[in-house]
Amino acid sequence: MKLEFTKMQGAGNDFVVLDGIRQSINPTPELIRALADRRFGIGADQVLLLEAAKHEGEPLRYRIFNNTGGEVEQCGNGARCIGRFALEAGYAAGDRVDFETMKGRICVRAEPDGRMVVDMGVPRLLPAQVPFVPEADSEMSKRCEHSADVWTIFCPPLGRDIEFTAVGMGNPHATIFVDNVESFPVEPVARFLQTSAVFPEDVNVGFVERIDSRTAKIRVYERGAGETLACGTGTSAAMASGCLRGFFDDRVEFAARGGRIACAWRGPATSLYLIGPAEVVFVGTISLDI
Repeated sequence: MKLEFTKMQGAGNDFVVLDGIRQSINPTPELIRALADRRFGIGADQVLLLEAAKHEGEPLRYRIFNNTGGEVEQCGNGARCIGRFALEAGYAAGDRVDFETMKGRICVRAEPDGRMVVDMGVPRLLPAQVPFVPEADSEMSKRCEHSADVWTIFCPPLGRDIEFTAVGMGNPHATIFVDNVESFPVEPVARFLQTSAVFPEDVNVGFVERIDSRTAKIRVYERGAGETLACGTGTSAAMASGCLRGFFDDRVEFAARGGRIACAWRGPATSLYLIGPAEVVFVGTISLDI
């Protein structure tokens, strides 16, 4: 099998982008894992597949696969990259393109400075929308902080309670605010939450260090992929959580390990916008014995 591909990255979150309009692709888990393998394939956090609209007049389809082979609902950094790819390939006119994803439609727009803006939609705050099942842990408790529900759960890896907020951005997120994001034990805490019954579909876990009301540092441990250099939906969930808790203004610059990403949000019932880079690393053709 021979496939043409484009390798892209958004703040260090890297992707193999496949054009499923100009070539026939069956995205089996075996194929996705082979493409994403960093030693024997191309290497990526996720594989993004662009497909033609199902019906005339509908948006292009955008599908996301973790490097473990499973298909997932949403990826903000991936949306910026697939948006740039579609615009440069001539699949949309002007500076914006709409996509149909597993969880609904999104819009991506190119800014004059080269950054891409994604309308991430309205953050989902109700537990059933995340999904989040607090009653699955009878020991967990809740308190209200400004407009946020802040949950407390005992975390065995730390031997103490932790606090988090749960937000859906087309996929489930838990956000934890910490004093020092670099020294915090991200992996064991994230793995604990990911295996908890309160998140029936697993969860992406974000760790945020607030610098001031307009700047923060962030690390995200994703479902399937582990910690990535940046996570667009995780950053969006952190923005929503921080605003609801009264920590942030309506625009915040987040420093991830792979670069800087901005979010803008005016509050509940309004769309949250993700702003950041989307760059081509290289293009090529790969032959796979699959």
